Amino acid sequence: MSTKVPQNLEDQEIDITVISKKVNEFADSIKRSFFNGIQSFIVNWKIILTLVIVGFSIGLLIDKTRKIYDHQIIVIPNFGSTDYLYSKINLIDSKISKGDTLFLKNSIGIKKPKKLVDIEIEPIPDVYNFITNRPENFELIKLMADNGDIKKIIKENITSKNYRYHNISVRTKDSIGEKEIVELILEFLNKSDYYKKIQEAKLINVKDKMVQNDSTISQINDVIKEFSKNKNSQKSDKLVYYNENNQLNDVIRTKGDLVNEQGGYRIELIGYDKIIKDISTTINIEKKGIVYGHVKFLLPLLFIFLYVFVQFFKAFYRKQKLIVENNQPII
Repeated sequence: MSTKVPQNLEDQEIDITVISKKVNEFADSIKRSFFNGIQSFIVNWKIILTLVIVGFSIGLLIDKTRKIYDHQIIVIPNFGSTDYLYSKINLIDSKISKGDTLFLKNSIGIKKPKKLVDIEIEPIPDVYNFITNRPENFELIKLMADNGDIKKIIKENITSKNYRYHNISVRTKDSIGEKEIVELILEFLNKSDYYKKIQEAKLINVKDKMVQNDSTISQINDVIKEFSKNKNSQKSDKLVYYNENNQLNDVIRTKGDLVNEQGGYRIELIGYDKIIKDISTTINIEKKGIVYGHVKFLLPLLFIFLYVFVQFFKAFYRKQKLIVENNQPII
């Protein structure tokens, strides 16, 4: 045992020395490579400067001519037309992707269809309004949440397509006027004979319901007035008064519910003038990002990278060729 310990220590010292030597050699190679790189840049500074100027000039031209604009349209699909809306948007997007300018011109009326880049739609999450006064929706969310991530459930199609508001995003290669594309797309979305019939029937139903509610509210007002006139002269029995007072409370509560219902109908009628009701439109939002508006900075870096890569490849090739010519093994 005692004779092996010194040998182990000596072996460990040798290993540490070898490792230390390798680390120093690796560090020296990095320093040499870094120095060679700096020297190459100094020697070839004219080429580097030319690449920077050319790259910046080309990138500046691209940034000025290649601008992408976003146009956002917030809409409400009425009369159960959500799936219809999504299918129409997907149809338009497919026609844009295929370059079907005839469809875009003839069916939608867009005079300059080549401006269009794409169009997409997504729901605007509003889970609170989704479950407000809708116990069945609340139970659905609750049931689905027990079996999965609530964030994913809120964004799933089965839930998200039932949200009230949806955002249509249109992208173009140039700035546009609202009548040039946005209004034409909305007109196209509202061309549906089937949903127009549903719209007409819905308007008739709502207006009839409002007339009935107004009549009921008027009758309730008459009952309340009559009760107010006669309560002092006819109420001698406390029990009878108590019972009639409870009935009056129910009548007043019913009137309040009807008034609230009428208010809801009036708000609904504001949006029922269209199948796909546009709530707000924002146009000509210039798209920002790494590749948008920054090509003048990215292109010089790309040119320099390609130049360095070519120089490295040439040096590597010369070195390996020299080794082969000297009948040495390639490393």
